[in-house]
Parts: sequence; structure tokens; C-alpha cells
Amino acid sequence: MRIAIIGDYDQNHPSHVATSECLRRTSSYVSEQIETEWLPTLTLEVNHALAELQDFDGIWCAPGDHDSQLGMINAIQFSRENNIPYLGT
Repeated sequence: MRIAIIGDYDQNHPSHVATSECLRRTSSYVSEQIETEWLPTLTLEVNHALAELQDFDGIWCAPGDHDSQLGMINAIQFSRENNIPYLGT
């Protein structure tokens, strides 16, 4: 299972570390491995970059501030239009 985490990862931001750790620990409780990838919001401002979201089984909006609100909104819209489960925190 592949999960895209939409956000601008900062190892000094406790909730970012906790998000990654949560998914890592969750994988031990489900029958398949969970692979995660952080995608910076600035890269999702352009439509051709959004196509890579199609390869994920789910999208998680990371907590905290983001470099690009447009990139975040584009990811939300893409997930809704393509029936990809989305979780916003």
C-alpha cells in the first residue's frame, strides 16, 4: 500500500515525525506493508505533477503550515476527482 503525504517535511516539526512514525507502526498491524512518500506542496502547483498521485492508494494531508496552499488544494481536488481516499489533519 502506498500513501502520499502532502506537506513540506521538516524533521524539527514534531507532528511530521509523528505522521511518519504513525504510518510505520500501522504497517505492523495490517496485512501489507505501508510505503510512504512525502510530496512537497510546491511541486503540486502544476497539473502534470499531480498525475503521480494516481500511483498512490491514499493521500494524507500533513499537519502544519505549507509552502503552497495551491499545491495542497490541487492535491485535494485530484484525490476527489480520481476517487483516491484522502485524509486531512
